[in-house]
Amino acid sequence: MTSVSLNVNGVVHTVSVNDPSMPLLWVLRDIIGLTGTKYGCGIEVCGACTAMIDGSAERTCQTSVTEAAGRMITTVEGLSKDGVSHPVQKAWIQLQVPQCGYCQSGQVVAAAAGGSDGNICVCGTYQRIAAATALARTL
Repeated sequence: MTSVSLNVNGVVHTVSVNDPSMPLLWVLRDIIGLTGTKYGCGIEVCGACTAMIDGSAERTCQTSVTEAAGRMITTVEGLSKDGVSHPVQKAWIQLQVPQCGYCQSGQVVAAAAGGSDGNICVCGTYQRIAAATALARTL
């Protein structure tokens, strides 16, 4: 077992994993219990697993837990501070961006980090995503 300390949404979690190359995605979801970050493709293509690591949008399906140790990780759950939604979340709600919603947590985190980062939306809500990302800059 390998013990790793992760700072996730401002809270330090010490987790034990059998394999130090375990993807951060599975630690976030299965060990820490933050299920907003989704599994999509598993090969860093779709972006459903996007979280911020040190302020940059990163695909967590291929980021190992040991690569994330000692870095600041922000998931979609961590964007709201003190019960106040992040401007990107407010814009998403105002423009009713989601259709099925599966990719949206990754889309929101990527937008909060400064761009769409090439995340895929199977429903094709790209125009609403772009409009909401632009609106968030004004909120």
